[in-house]
Amino acid sequence: MPSSTIPPSAPTGRSAMPDFSGALRIFDLVALPDLRLAVAAGAEHLDRRVEAAHVSELLTPGHWLQGGELLMTIGLLLPMTDAACAAYVRDVAGAGACALVLGLGRELPHQSAPEPLIRAARSAGLPLLTVPDEVPFIAVTKAVFEARAARQRLALEHAFEAQRRLTIAAASGNGVLATLRAWRAATGVDAIVADPVGRLVADSLAGPPEAPGADGSADAVALLAASTDLIRKVAARGLHGSGSSSDAQGVRVEVQPLGARRLRGLLVLAGPVESAARLLVSGLVSLLSLELERRHLADEPVRRRRAALLGRLLAPGTTAEQARDVLAAAGLAAREVRGVVVGLDPDPADADTGHLDAAELAADLALALPGGLVRVAGGAVEAVLGAQLDVRAILGRFAPGRAAGIGPAAAPDAAGSSIRQARSLLAVSRAAGHPVEARHGTASRLLLGLADARTLAGYADAVLGPIDAADPGGELAATLAVWLETGGSWDETSRRLDVHRHTVRNRVDKAMRLTGRRPQDGDDRFDLWLAARIRRDSLG
Repeated sequence: MPSSTIPPSAPTGRSAMPDFSGALRIFDLVALPDLRLAVAAGAEHLDRRVEAAHVSELLTPGHWLQGGELLMTIGLLLPMTDAACAAYVRDVAGAGACALVLGLGRELPHQSAPEPLIRAARSAGLPLLTVPDEVPFIAVTKAVFEARAARQRLALEHAFEAQRRLTIAAASGNGVLATLRAWRAATGVDAIVADPVGRLVADSLAGPPEAPGADGSADAVALLAASTDLIRKVAARGLHGSGSSSDAQGVRVEVQPLGARRLRGLLVLAGPVESAARLLVSGLVSLLSLELERRHLADEPVRRRRAALLGRLLAPGTTAEQARDVLAAAGLAAREVRGVVVGLDPDPADADTGHLDAAELAADLALALPGGLVRVAGGAVEAVLGAQLDVRAILGRFAPGRAAGIGPAAAPDAAGSSIRQARSLLAVSRAAGHPVEARHGTASRLLLGLADARTLAGYADAVLGPIDAADPGGELAATLAVWLETGGSWDETSRRLDVHRHTVRNRVDKAMRLTGRRPQDGDDRFDLWLAARIRRDSLG
């Protein structure tokens, strides 16, 4: 019985990195002395994987192959002509066989490899091996499967040892960086960790940045930039899925979410992760998730301090100088800020709600808002941030589906007013189904957006119908609309319409009589303005 001992060496040029794939290669079998395999052709292709061993004397065995087989034959039916051998080798190679083994012997058709078969194998790039009659095909078959099993066991042993080293690294003082370096040492695959916003935390080639977003190694920065779209897609799914893609050079990039209950970061792997090394990925994700959760808990005092700063900023009577001091202490250099309030209605995607949900949402927003101040107050999450930030994008990422009000930009000492306006919009946001921003004209747009077009058109017709009937040309309605938009200014309306102010007054008075409204009554003027606005929006 031939030995199935795994040869310790590989062809020149192969990496010294432990082979986690567990794959058996042709050169591994050639190196087994008991098999006495000789290479007749295709020595440059001996690194192909051997998946199985199969014996066939068919002239077209390709239909019975699945790929990766070491196909053995004595050539009993194969005519040793160039044309016949070329057709046979094309069939075998086309089916994915890794090599062809020809059995030799005194009582067999061939005592050496025939030249037509050698030429066909060389032309097709298919390794051709020979085995003497002292070694039966069953011995080769047994050696293949014993060697495959031995290599798989060895690969698992390597994986377990690598997992032990990853665990030791994770328990060190710098868990993320040490763990990434241990991973790369074990697998040769580059790795980086980014925070949920996509900023670099650490990479396997350089020391940790001083803060998220600081420069890491050049390769890590380039990888992070090239993976932006994939990172964004995976982050949008939270902890519910990973993703992979290939760049323009064909390098595979894989992104895994990190965290326990909520997304704490993202692991980016650059390069193929195969076979037994794949076992390490889940362990790596778990260790990094534990470290990021530990860091999240360790940052809780910082979040409490910044929440207290927000309380000082929003305190009644805060002066402009005090507000600037608070922002300086928070590292927020902004001439204008805006308040944001996010409601804490139960999230249908999250079974556990309540105080923990509020704290986690506040922590997410604190991470996503550079320099922003965040706290939980009054059944909502309040935040003050620089007015230049794209707060809608941040809310869409970290508070999707939640009611949210966005206050107007204001001076730091007026942040409380911006917060109050943002909170007043929560009910409107719930009805509208999206974050609502306080700005000029918002109330009317919200009001008009809450009803369907048919209802609004009916309302406008009911209010302006008497004017339409008396003046089909529309002069009265047009004059009334401009007069209402200018706040009842006769001169401005006259200028816009290029008519005498007495004409304006006459038209407005007639419109009021037709509708039964009084210009000095606020409710009457609002009804007319709303109807005119509906008409204008429906036409525009």
